[in-house]
Amino acid sequence: MVQGIAGLRCIGALVAFVGASLWTGAALAAAGHPTPWQLGFQDSVTAISDQIHSFHNLTMVIITLITLFVLGLLVFAMMRFNARANPTPSKSTHNTLIEVLWTVIPIIILVLIAVPSFKLLYAQYDVPKPDLTIKAIGHQWYWSYEYPDQEEMSFDSVMVEDGDLKPDQPRLLSVDNEVVVPVNKNVLVLVTADDVIHNCTIPSFGSKVDAVPGRVTSTWFNAREKGIYYGQCSELCGIRHAFMPIAVRVVDEEVFNNWAAAMAEDEDKARAIIQAAVEANKRKTIAELKN
Repeated sequence: MVQGIAGLRCIGALVAFVGASLWTGAALAAAGHPTPWQLGFQDSVTAISDQIHSFHNLTMVIITLITLFVLGLLVFAMMRFNARANPTPSKSTHNTLIEVLWTVIPIIILVLIAVPSFKLLYAQYDVPKPDLTIKAIGHQWYWSYEYPDQEEMSFDSVMVEDGDLKPDQPRLLSVDNEVVVPVNKNVLVLVTADDVIHNCTIPSFGSKVDAVPGRVTSTWFNAREKGIYYGQCSELCGIRHAFMPIAVRVVDEEVFNNWAAAMAEDEDKARAIIQAAVEANKRKTIAELKN
């Protein structure tokens, strides 16, 4: 008896540990990039991503209820209509009520899914007036960016190799030149490629669009929180497909303006401006936590 209780306690502790690990992973997903033991999506920082999360949660509830209902029917049928419990099978071939229900209920379910789906699709392509336009160009295997509003400012963005990573830079996601945008501004992103099909994806923005040679596609976002948000090419594009990440730094408008002015003269000076803003935000956060 004592051994049984001890075994149950061990199992309970294991379940609690796994649950805590999953919960911790979900909490750490706010960094704008995937984390170990992450559960669910990366945290949302745009209205479009909010809708994607809500739609996902709705469909998860619906499919879970359907799965449980079908499982219940299977168990009931196996228990109620097996040869031992029901030696004389029914000869019924029709039931009007059931036939009406299994036609009407799926229609209702499809409507419940279709309405938010169409709203989300419309919102993704209903681009508001942009405050900033960026052109992203996919190459084998890196991204380059142009800022048409900033006197044709452009730069390449290449992944930082493992040996050059700094302590706060995530592996396979960090780049030498980050895309910098102001917070709470509508950003229109024009996407294309110059060799093969790539895909520009930023999970925290709910943004994902193909980069097709000879065509220009578009997406948009309005990030409401400052920070750095990572993405990757999500279209198999060759041997180094896994090594062309996307990094978007969201900053105050003043910092963005200073960065843009510096980029026209010296990229190192522009990076220093961003680094100074990051350090200032860290000090402010620490001070707020202490208070």
